[in-house]
Amino acid sequence: MGGLAFHARVPEWTAQISRARRDIDLTTTSRDRKAVSELLAREGYVGDRQYNALYGHKQLYFVDPARGRPVDVLVDKLEMCHRFDFGDRLAVSQQTLPLAELLLSKLQVVKMNRKDALDALILLAEHRLAPGDHVDGVDTISVNRIVALTSADWGWWRTLTMNLGKLADIWRSDVQPDELAVGRPHLFDVATQIDAMRTAIDEAPKSTKWKFRSRVGDRVAWYQEPEEVGHGPG
Repeated sequence: MGGLAFHARVPEWTAQISRARRDIDLTTTSRDRKAVSELLAREGYVGDRQYNALYGHKQLYFVDPARGRPVDVLVDKLEMCHRFDFGDRLAVSQQTLPLAELLLSKLQVVKMNRKDALDALILLAEHRLAPGDHVDGVDTISVNRIVALTSADWGWWRTLTMNLGKLADIWRSDVQPDELAVGRPHLFDVATQIDAMRTAIDEAPKSTKWKFRSRVGDRVAWYQEPEEVGHGPG
């Protein structure tokens, strides 16, 4: 996951290629956590012992001392502004997290920056929306996966629809010519993709919990502030 995943999904994206890519973000399951740690250690990565002892049930941290290259390994789930579990989804796609999860990793950020927005836009420009994760053997962005979250949790709905609006604004009037360049026309019209996703989200039935929370609205915070934890030497 992370920046390298977006490069893997759209290798022709020249703006992404030019970005500094020092860090690596990986995912695993709790079942495979020990094996991943042992693999990284064999490859010369040094773990932050204190951090991994405290937070290893959900996230591991390693560094390649020779290159100054950090590696974060998320275990089973992402917990930032919102939480979503992916432990049972790692076999869906070979290269990266499934496309829906990659998109969710950006759209869950309440204070989405331009880099996050461009990452989300390039996925929408280069990958089809579909009910599931594949069409004719080609990976697609699963609308059903996204709608399952936004229909059950009003907070997810609030953040995701807000960010879809931001993406539409950026796409319509604020994308520079080279920011999303892939050396050819994009495969899909982003505005159409955003509209289709928003329609699916709006038309899906909402849970009772969603309806109760919607009455409170923005008067109470609907997201968590991501926790920043420092790292020490291995």
